[in-house]
Amino acid sequence: MNKRNVAVWARNVLGGLLLSGTTLVNGQSLSEAIRLNQIGFYPNAPKVAVVVGADAGTFQLMTPDQKKTVYTGTLGEQRQNAISGKTTRLADFSAFKKNGTYVLVIPGVGHSYPFEIRSNVHREAAIGSLKGFYYQRMSTELPAKFAGQWARLAGHPDTRVLIHPSAADDKRPAGSVISSPRGWYDAGDYNKYIVNSGITVGTLLSLYEDFPAYFKTFEINIPESGNNVPDLLDETLWNLRWMLTMQDPNGGGVYHKLTNPSFDGMVMPDKALKDRYVVQKSVTAALDFAAVMAQSARVFKPFNKELPGLADSCLTAAVKAWEWAKKNPDKLYRQDEMNKQFDPDVSTGTYGDNNTSDEWIWAAAELYVTTKNDAYYTAINLFPDDKTPLPSWNQVRTLGYYTLARFEKSLTATGKKDLPALRQMLIRNAHNLIQGADQHAYRMVFGKVASDYIWGSSAVAANQGIALIQAYKLTNDKKYLNYALANLDYLLGRNATGYSFLTGYGDKPVLNPHHRSSVADGIDAPVPGLLSGGPNGNAPRQDKCPGYTATSADEMFIDASCSYASNEIAINWNAPMVYLGAALEALQNDGGFTAGSK
Repeated sequence: MNKRNVAVWARNVLGGLLLSGTTLVNGQSLSEAIRLNQIGFYPNAPKVAVVVGADAGTFQLMTPDQKKTVYTGTLGEQRQNAISGKTTRLADFSAFKKNGTYVLVIPGVGHSYPFEIRSNVHREAAIGSLKGFYYQRMSTELPAKFAGQWARLAGHPDTRVLIHPSAADDKRPAGSVISSPRGWYDAGDYNKYIVNSGITVGTLLSLYEDFPAYFKTFEINIPESGNNVPDLLDETLWNLRWMLTMQDPNGGGVYHKLTNPSFDGMVMPDKALKDRYVVQKSVTAALDFAAVMAQSARVFKPFNKELPGLADSCLTAAVKAWEWAKKNPDKLYRQDEMNKQFDPDVSTGTYGDNNTSDEWIWAAAELYVTTKNDAYYTAINLFPDDKTPLPSWNQVRTLGYYTLARFEKSLTATGKKDLPALRQMLIRNAHNLIQGADQHAYRMVFGKVASDYIWGSSAVAANQGIALIQAYKLTNDKKYLNYALANLDYLLGRNATGYSFLTGYGDKPVLNPHHRSSVADGIDAPVPGLLSGGPNGNAPRQDKCPGYTATSADEMFIDASCSYASNEIAINWNAPMVYLGAALEALQNDGGFTAGSK
């Protein structure tokens, strides 16, 4: 059995009946032309599969052995994919609500991968995507009790980190040593970056603030499980405590990153032994840090018994970082310029950003909500226009807008005056997202335009889902929730590649991500719960990995570890995946979904 089938059938318990390429007696063969959420569907939610290149006809929902038909329907009208030109038809079986495991059968085409219809159908994937962060922990071993076959030795203790000359000052001269342990590996590499940690932690903390009750029972089997702090917060703390060490105690500035001078090879963490440095303080790092710490002060305040003093320490750190940023607003991180002045040269991830207006907005919003001090609200123009850009590491202002809307009832009068306009901005953004989605070849928000398929496109899909959930929370309009669910369907198989982009989940999951531990550990199956970046229209030019054959952006993906432009993983992609999966689970019984609603 090949590596893909090992991963597929570890999850599948159908007795081997549906192995790829096998034709059942009087049945159909597995068809890659049928694209659907390979995990499954909620009973009362929309249920849609996409069939590529099919003629008009009927479809059947059948038991996995294809001996019993439980539902029959008619394929929809032909649609044309505006990006690839390929045609599709939809198989909509939303009206069928009976729990069970099924396959979709199209006479003359074949059958789909098996899927389930049941409550909590995405809980395991949501848990797995959060557990993915555990596998990214540094400075600690991962024992088999928690990591299973992906157990490994500790790597990067980071108790001997050098001050890079770009970060030096009188009290911490170049070459002096600090300790900065813990944190998550940022992506497929072994470095830690404050800017990318900012949006990641902010997204995870926002998930908790939106659905705190749900996470009381959301356990992921990590060493801290059962300690009276939700596992979502425990895992987030592993990175948050590292972030706190990145603030210079002498002035409040925040180092941009902790890194090797150059990337490590494809080796296990304990074999990566290069010197590590903290590199230059930057205003973007300081503001992202301030936002996260202000939010953390709110989130961890109720856990003062379990985590004494943490909330106060976070707020103190946030204020200090904000004050430093005010004194150093032009301290941008420009790696090429830095390398002309200081040695050693640094060639790892830049996370440079020349426009800091969004970081100021996010930090001001979080500090204002936490402290209720109007001075933060009025310090800058929180609403320079009427746009709500989709969050990304270099565009974070909408995270602040989500926070203001989330705490609308507890804002001061200064903030409340802008709430009607803010609500309309968030709702209008969601409305614009869903425009034309019903006519899309895959009937979803994501991928209506080729520009969606950028580096980390999977995170675009997940963050669109979050924006739709925010609109649902403001309006109770079910259409927003249904389209958020469709974007999750995309990530789990209803897409132009046919892959589930979450490692370890689905019947055709990504198996060869650009991820050093997955490449170097000698285990066929990759570390589970990691979201691949997904199709990227510029990937062949960016990573020059051989094997690209697609000609359209929505298919520009290869499951190869050298394809870092389409198949790397990153913490800021995993975080919205966790949010989307867990939020939909939390909302499944909220009366939100309506089968057949568009």
